[in-house]
Amino acid sequence: SGPVQTQMQFPSGYGSHPPNYSAPSGHYSQVPSKAAASHLDNQYRAGYYPTYYSAPAQNVMTPSVGTNVLNTQQSQQLYNKTPPHTVGSAEGPIQGAISSASYLHTSAHQSYSAFGNHYSTSVSSSVASQGFPLNSGHYTMPVVSSAMYPNVSYPAAAGSVYEQEFTSQSLPAVGQFKETNTFSSQSTSVPHSVQQHVPVGYNSTLSTISSAQFVQDNLSRNLTGLAAKVNNQINTGGVDSSQPMHSVSQSIPFTKPGAGTSASSAVISSVRTPAPSLSSQPRSSPSVTQSPESTLQEGMQYGGYINNQASSAPAPLSSSSDDEEEDEEDEEAAIDSSSTTSSASPVLNNYDALEGGGYPETRSVTSSPVPAPSVPQTSKASKPFGYGYPTLQPGYQNAAPPTPVQPSNPGHHPGFQHYPQQYPSVNQLSSSLGGLSLQHSQQPESLRPVNLTQDRNILPVSSVPAPVPNLNSDLRKLNCSPDSFRCTLTNIPQTQALLNKAKLPLGLLLHPFRDLTQLPVITSSTIVRCRSCRTYINPFVSFIDQRRWKCNLCYRVNDVPEEFMYNPLTRSYGEPHKRPEVQNSTVEFIASSDYMLRPPQPAVYLFVLDVSHNAVEAGYLTIVCQSLLENLDKLPGDSRTRIGFITFDSTVQFYNLQEGLSQPQMLIVSDIDDIFLPTPDSLLVNLHESKELIKDLLNVLPNMFTNTRETHSALGPALQAAFKLMSPTGGRISVFQTQLPSLGAGLLHSREDPNQRSSTKVVQHLGPATDFYKKLALDCSGQQTAVDLFLLSSQYSDLASLACMSKYSAGCIYYYPSFHRTHNPAQAEKLQKDLKRYLTRKIGFEAVMRIRCTKGLSIHTFHGNFFVRSTDLLSLANVNPDAGFAVQMSIEESLTDTSLVCFQTALLYTSSKGERRIRVHTLCLPVVSSLADVYAGADVQAVVCLLANMAVDRSVSSSLSDARDALVNAVVDSLAAYMSTASNLQQSMLIAPNSLKLFPLYILALLKQKAFRTGMSTRLDDRVYAMCQMKSQPLVHLMKMIHPNLYRIDKLIDESTIHVNDRVVPQPPLQKLSAEKLTREGAFLMDCGSIFYIWIGKNCDNNFIKDVLGYPNYASVPQKMTQLPEVDALSSERTRSFISWLRDSRPLSPVLQVIKDENPAKTDFFQHLIEDRTEAAFSYYEFLLNIQQQICK
Repeated sequence: SGPVQTQMQFPSGYGSHPPNYSAPSGHYSQVPSKAAASHLDNQYRAGYYPTYYSAPAQNVMTPSVGTNVLNTQQSQQLYNKTPPHTVGSAEGPIQGAISSASYLHTSAHQSYSAFGNHYSTSVSSSVASQGFPLNSGHYTMPVVSSAMYPNVSYPAAAGSVYEQEFTSQSLPAVGQFKETNTFSSQSTSVPHSVQQHVPVGYNSTLSTISSAQFVQDNLSRNLTGLAAKVNNQINTGGVDSSQPMHSVSQSIPFTKPGAGTSASSAVISSVRTPAPSLSSQPRSSPSVTQSPESTLQEGMQYGGYINNQASSAPAPLSSSSDDEEEDEEDEEAAIDSSSTTSSASPVLNNYDALEGGGYPETRSVTSSPVPAPSVPQTSKASKPFGYGYPTLQPGYQNAAPPTPVQPSNPGHHPGFQHYPQQYPSVNQLSSSLGGLSLQHSQQPESLRPVNLTQDRNILPVSSVPAPVPNLNSDLRKLNCSPDSFRCTLTNIPQTQALLNKAKLPLGLLLHPFRDLTQLPVITSSTIVRCRSCRTYINPFVSFIDQRRWKCNLCYRVNDVPEEFMYNPLTRSYGEPHKRPEVQNSTVEFIASSDYMLRPPQPAVYLFVLDVSHNAVEAGYLTIVCQSLLENLDKLPGDSRTRIGFITFDSTVQFYNLQEGLSQPQMLIVSDIDDIFLPTPDSLLVNLHESKELIKDLLNVLPNMFTNTRETHSALGPALQAAFKLMSPTGGRISVFQTQLPSLGAGLLHSREDPNQRSSTKVVQHLGPATDFYKKLALDCSGQQTAVDLFLLSSQYSDLASLACMSKYSAGCIYYYPSFHRTHNPAQAEKLQKDLKRYLTRKIGFEAVMRIRCTKGLSIHTFHGNFFVRSTDLLSLANVNPDAGFAVQMSIEESLTDTSLVCFQTALLYTSSKGERRIRVHTLCLPVVSSLADVYAGADVQAVVCLLANMAVDRSVSSSLSDARDALVNAVVDSLAAYMSTASNLQQSMLIAPNSLKLFPLYILALLKQKAFRTGMSTRLDDRVYAMCQMKSQPLVHLMKMIHPNLYRIDKLIDESTIHVNDRVVPQPPLQKLSAEKLTREGAFLMDCGSIFYIWIGKNCDNNFIKDVLGYPNYASVPQKMTQLPEVDALSSERTRSFISWLRDSRPLSPVLQVIKDENPAKTDFFQHLIEDRTEAAFSYYEFLLNIQQQICK
């Protein structure tokens, strides 16, 4: 059957058969079967401990390994301690090559000894990409700086040398737990081995690494067999958890490559060449010339770590090789952007040479390493040369001593008993914790001991600030903003053993593409990077002399290019340390045309709209079409921007909008089992050329299906058609869905049992029911297409399955439960405001992101919406400013020889204007050797957000109860480790360092969040959406979702204020999330991130109700009030100003809801009062007693 239309006949032969998603394929990870696990939900029932937890512990798992870490009770482990992959080493020139014709996925299962026994992790190999278009940065935000630093030719100044030490010229810069339950990650863990496959049409012979070919072929065959075996086990009921599966490449011998290669660690990531041992010979005099390896150690103020390939360069690819589908983010190295200005290196036409991996140099494979320039020798203790790090101050020697505070009697809920014990003062606690004293007698405020069971006033007056790393003032000013780049520990432990002892996770929280008010944009023909690890030059490198700089990640000494000697800001020559790249930890480079593998593609937007009866009844089409009409001219792009529309019910409808037509043509394809494109060349049209036809379609579309009786939804076939349409160029697909897909490929059946919504036992169906949407997403990712999902449903729609289309294609998920344009005006308003932001925010296409870190640190798991292309590389078909990511890390080698470590993330993307850009963030943190310093530098919010990501993975891979237990044990183990170093502590005391005093409160809030709560009615789609948010939200927004902010707003005129854009904004103090803080005479605002609640007490002042709400008294306030009127009164102006200020701080507009005691929605409001007890969960005080009891076991 063909399309139905009345104006023209379509020739045959269009389209092709859709991919056979039902056939087994090694390219995709299968949905892992759920492993049965024990449940400890009884511990969360209110009546479980009738006499303050005197009952014995039940169902406590005994670890199989690692029991000697601490002599405390066994509990569920959160962190992985298997040696992960090293990040920052030079990748090989053929890393990640795969076929463009057929994708290959190998599932490598590795055994982790963490979280009780082990868990299996599926990892995915590369997906073929279509290359990087040359598109440019399009900033729709007017606040973004347009400062450009052009390339300026300047004559060399002769005779100037650096012999003095430069001072940092700063500019404003824009654990192993006890072995029990572990959080595991589905398909986001770093692969231990990647099968290489050369695209069709390319020569697969790489002469320079032929010695590794036999090993690689064997590895590929073994991994393929392993993937087949794993898939068979999954399909027949799951992998036997008692049989740990290791990467087969672990035991394969491998010959160390010659001086001309660095491919071993990239080609076979589990097999590495041994790092050169540090010389134990005494240093000779500065005049003696040394070998390359020893020479490279000379200027290393960090203590002498050498990158494996520091003295040997990667081999050049043979001229017959033209691998185009390789590891992506090394795009910038396609030209010689390193710090050598002599002969040009061969240009690589592959992804690995575009942003990060090894870089070929001109010497032959058999040649000996070229000696590095002689570096004057210094001892490790001597001062560094040139522009180096100042000596890190020890301990916290300048910190003020803690101020003694007399504990006050805490207020109690009427049902609480007063504490029977007498508690020691803070001074007594400090003396008891003598084992945690720092090198100096004075302790920092972050290490001040807090008695949690006594001190109930632990919330700060305002929001919790990010801890400031213990660096000197110059480095602190240069450091990256915590809003962009944040670490769970601002003091990095020196060894993995110390990290294990602290029982805290080590990881990074990233918001790499966020909107910035100031962003240095640098245009230069030379992007200076380390020739070994490909790190971008940054404020934390050191200049050895006039012509050399030392990498702060791998410690290689590099040459300074001639062009870099000129400073475009001061228009002076000979001051490379004052260049903007070295004065700002966040910069953006404009890359040249040499950095792309295909011509720049236009910005392409395709809208796929549900027009079934259910969708028409909801009324969302009117809002979507109206928003598009209002923002059509604001879509990011240039004169080449293209747009298209597909609608679907039981059939799929296409729209011919070709310029020259008098009106849009609808083309209907009813054969959804063999979907094809009726007119492929006229379905995506130029936005500017066909703007009038597009407007005509948007005006008539809401009324075209008014009388439809089609109740079915063929979402799968519509997505298959969208994929075919977008494949040539890539771009963004926006899908609007209102119900469960019921026809064609990807059809789903209801899996939710409404009677189980309040279950305290097993919560099922958190994972997808089919792999169709994941496979489709991976196909889209391979063609540089992201899929964003808008789910507007009034009933169960299996978001757990549908969300995969966005998770694996780097898309976004928007969820509007109970959506109806007229019956739920708050959701309709939210959709309208969200669409305005969604359509107009900046966007990056064909992006990849790589994270590098100091030698000795390594990455093992990523969290977010993306596809993992290699050990440290994420493929992002689209990147948006509202997306956040998390990374788990470990310490692979001791950091005893360095005082500072650095992390650098590089986001390479094509802007909507056709430019290739690289946004780089660099973070510097100190290394510490004492447990006290580790605790003092703990970032409790970052720790909680990373644990939330890990808990989501654990919920899907194992069970919700396992995830809950692991979260509880995260608190138990860290506080037990802290208290184990103290002496003379009473058993009735629960002590935490000041830096972690909010840890139990935040974990309790997490347990009561929709994603993890039990015993309360929670719709399955609501739970899954909350989990999706935790995996993709930046920290600042995620924390509001976990622990809302509560303010009293009926007395704002008495509060302190700030001035923002000629607006007076009150700053009321934060209130505890407890009903005891609510008064019948007051009004309170709760900020939950995506929703604002205004709770009005029955006896609230009528003047406030009249001035702020616009009604004469409490009784007249309506039940469904979602907006505040503009009343000419001071209290109204202050309240609206405060709410507007809160809204301005987030990308998506929160819904406002006024709550009265008679309002049914008050249940939702009181559920967020997490310090109070509910029928199924502890109060905060009870939770503390539970923690204390587990510690004292």
